[in-house]
Amino acid sequence: MVNEADKIRRLRAEDKKLKKYGLLEPPARDSGYTHRERYWRTMHFKGVDRIPNHEFGYWSETLQRWHNEGLPKEVDCDWKADIFFGFDPTGSVPMDLGWRPAFEHIVLEETDRYKIIRGSDGVKCMVYKDGSSSIPHYIEFPLKGREDWPDIKRRLDPNDPARYNYDWEAIGESTHKADIPIGISIGSLFGWIRNWMGFETVSLTCYDDPDLIEEIMEHLTVLITTLLQHALKYAKVDYALGWEDMAFNHGPIISPAMFEKWMVPRYKRITDILHKHGIDVVIVDCDGNINSLVELWLAGGVNCMFPLEINSGSDPVALREKFGQEVLLAGGIDKIQLAKGKKEIEREIERVRKTVESGGYIPHVDHRCPADVSYDNYLYYLSVKKTAFGL
Repeated sequence: MVNEADKIRRLRAEDKKLKKYGLLEPPARDSGYTHRERYWRTMHFKGVDRIPNHEFGYWSETLQRWHNEGLPKEVDCDWKADIFFGFDPTGSVPMDLGWRPAFEHIVLEETDRYKIIRGSDGVKCMVYKDGSSSIPHYIEFPLKGREDWPDIKRRLDPNDPARYNYDWEAIGESTHKADIPIGISIGSLFGWIRNWMGFETVSLTCYDDPDLIEEIMEHLTVLITTLLQHALKYAKVDYALGWEDMAFNHGPIISPAMFEKWMVPRYKRITDILHKHGIDVVIVDCDGNINSLVELWLAGGVNCMFPLEINSGSDPVALREKFGQEVLLAGGIDKIQLAKGKKEIEREIERVRKTVESGGYIPHVDHRCPADVSYDNYLYYLSVKKTAFGL
C-alpha cells in the first residue's frame, strides 16, 4: 500500500509547475554529505557543499489559496508541503512537556458561523467555521493568578510515569544511526505562561506578583531538565529548540532586566545539560523584535535566533555584524517582499547572500508564509534561493 508520504513524492515527481521553476533538479552543489553532516557543518561554520534547505511553514489560508493556483489539493499541511517542495528532512526526540492531564475539550456554544470551545489547554476561545482566520478569538485563560497555579502545577509533574512512555532503547538506536539532524524540545520559560494567562494578565502579574512568575519558571525549569536528562541518556541529538514568542514589533513583553534575573540563570541550567551531551546548537523561536534580548539569550547558552522577522527589525545581517560567529541564525527572509514580485524576491535573497556564505545561517521565510503570497511568487522564491545557494 502506498503511504501518504509516497503519494506526495509521486505528485512532486509529476508536477509541471515544480518542473517549470527548476525545483525538480537535484542540488547543484552536493558532495555526498548526509543531511546530518551538512546541518552540523553549517551550524559550526565549517566548509560545506551547500546549506540545508529548510522552510518555516504555511498558514492554512495560504495552502487553500494555492490549491486554486496549482498546488495539488493533497498538499494540505506543513509536513506534506516539506516533501512536495523537496526540503531537507529533520527528526526529533519525544519530550512530553505538556499538561497531564490536559483539560477536556468541550464545545460550549455553536452557531452557523463559529464555535466557542474550551480546548485541551484550558483556553476558552471562539473558532470561526469558514476558515476566515487561523487565529481564534481568545475569551478566557486558565491561569488568572496565584489561586489557579496549584491546579496547573499538578498537571506539570515531571515524575509522572506517563511522560516517559516511549521505547527509549529504540529511540537511542535510531537517533544514533540517523543520517538526518535530530532535534529535541526544551519547551518555554515565559511563552507558555503568556499562553496560559493571556497577554494582559501576564503583563500585570510581572509587576503585581513577580514571585509567582518566577515560581512558575522554576517549576518549568525542573520539568524541562528532568525530562531532558532522561532523554539524553539514550538519544543522540544535534540541536535543541525552545519557544518563547515574547516580543512585539518594537521589543519584548518583559524588560531585559526581568529577563536577565528570571530567565538567564534557568536557561543556563538547561543549556549546561545540553552542552554536557555535545549539543551546542540551541535555538529559540521568538517572533517580533528580539534585538534587546539576543545578548541575554547568548549569556544563557541559547545561541540560534529564529525566525528573525524582518519587518519587526530582527535582521540576520545586522545580528551577524554585531555578534559574529557567536550567534547562529535561521529565517530572516521577509515574507512581505515575497508578496510583491520577482525583483523584490531577488533583492531579498541578494540582501542575505554574504551572511549565508559566512556560515551558521539557514535562510527561510521569517514566519509562516502568508496568504497574500501567490503560489507563483513562492515557487519563484524557492527557485531563486535554490540557484543562489546551490540547493
